[in-house]
Amino acid sequence: MDILYLLFLITFVFTLIVQIKVSTTFDRYSHVSAGMGRTASEVARRILDARGLFDVRIERVHGHLSDHYDPRARVLRLSDSVYSSSSASAVGVAAHEVGHAIQHAERYAPIVWRTKLVPLVSFASRFSWIAIVIGLIIAYSSTILGNYVVSFGILLFAATTLFHLVTLPCELNASKRALRELELTGWYSANELGASRKVLNAAAMTYVAALAMSIIQLLRLIRIFGNRRD
Repeated sequence: MDILYLLFLITFVFTLIVQIKVSTTFDRYSHVSAGMGRTASEVARRILDARGLFDVRIERVHGHLSDHYDPRARVLRLSDSVYSSSSASAVGVAAHEVGHAIQHAERYAPIVWRTKLVPLVSFASRFSWIAIVIGLIIAYSSTILGNYVVSFGILLFAATTLFHLVTLPCELNASKRALRELELTGWYSANELGASRKVLNAAAMTYVAALAMSIIQLLRLIRIFGNRRD
């Protein structure tokens, strides 16, 4: 069996397992109350204020696990399933997003790079495959021009892979910061911190899977295009 195809299948299965793991872990610890009933939004505000980030607002947004930190607006957005919950899962997720706010305030290098890459990746994720398909069509009448367009599409896809590569240390570091900040509040027992750690560890694997899948797909594109040119 082709090695890249085998790696693709392994990575695909790994990604599915990780997604299931995240969902089941979050659900499991969403029923475990932590911090004496303090909500995730309250905990997030406490950590932000302790760090002097008084100008970072906290907003509630619709959706499930749609939590994120917006560095441009300086807004921490917590989903319905997190904002008012006091569970170990919700608190871990909220603290993780606060970790990104702290990274931004400290100008943590990977998050600075990731922020700068966002406009490029937004374009690349939309048009990389379009460029590849158009290039293949053009190649029927003009091989050289078609090859250039396909190469451009692969280059765009490579930009998304780079984004995943930069994102991974951002996410791992944010989780590390989150657990440290939760511990510093003095509100959580070792068992409660352990529950939040399991949720964050499961979530971290989604970024590992995303990077692995992106690398495999990029290698397959490069090889397919190389074979076609030969």
